[in-house]
Amino acid sequence: MTRYDILTAIPTAFHRDGSLDLDGSRAIFRYVGESGNEGAFVLGTTGEFPAVDVTEFTALVEAALAELADRMRVVVHVGQPSAFEAVRLTRIARELGATEFAALTPYYLRSTDDAVFDYFQAVSDAVGDGRLYVYVYPARSGNPVTPELLVRLSTLPNIVGAKVSELSLDEIAAYRAVVPEDFELYTGADRDLIAAAGVGAQGVVSGVSSVTPKPFRALADAGRSGDAAAISAAQVDVDEVVSLIGGDMARMKEGYRVLGVTDAHCRMAIAEPTDAERADVRRVVEKHR
Repeated sequence: MTRYDILTAIPTAFHRDGSLDLDGSRAIFRYVGESGNEGAFVLGTTGEFPAVDVTEFTALVEAALAELADRMRVVVHVGQPSAFEAVRLTRIARELGATEFAALTPYYLRSTDDAVFDYFQAVSDAVGDGRLYVYVYPARSGNPVTPELLVRLSTLPNIVGAKVSELSLDEIAAYRAVVPEDFELYTGADRDLIAAAGVGAQGVVSGVSSVTPKPFRALADAGRSGDAAAISAAQVDVDEVVSLIGGDMARMKEGYRVLGVTDAHCRMAIAEPTDAERADVRRVVEKHR
């Protein structure tokens, strides 16, 4: 059955000086909790995870579970360059009550398929009776996952699916053709909810939906109804917000200022929006709030 699930990739709030803004992050969690989306994807790329230390990770996971666990699924990202670090984060999140996890493949140094498999085997063991998603993002990690490797990974006991970023619909279809029927696939392309479902994905992990959830909810509802006119209209709105906000965390945080959620900043080296971009964000957020 086609699901059209939306998992919201949530930004992390930082103060202007780069220090963690835990209260601001809680405010974002609460805002996302009102979205009606099926789940939250915490401390992934949109959450600037490479710039978050273990103490901050612990505080953010605890806050996310407290604010969201009774409203939606919470998938905690634990991916690291080494299995040692990924397992450590997994154990911390489990102790806090997390039951769903995602792990980016090892990154920075190139890995063999066997090394990637060993990494996920260690993380899968640490997950215990929870659920684990393989996070495939070769453009950032430097480590691709072939369909053959994903099939191998799908045999591990707690791996239930994959989140794939910057891969084509044809590549998603190639995964779908070989993985088990109940293996879940999520695209990281915000605008591709309907298109990805058409090649066998269960939904999208969307950062833009953390700011403007309504167009995404309308698109998911239209997809479930099968109403072609409603799909077309909702897709236009989704395309608009994605084109102006996109995968840019600084623009997402500008959106939170417009909404009055929190005055959040980025820690990583992400350029602040120009005055023209701020005006575009304000216009599109106010239109779709």
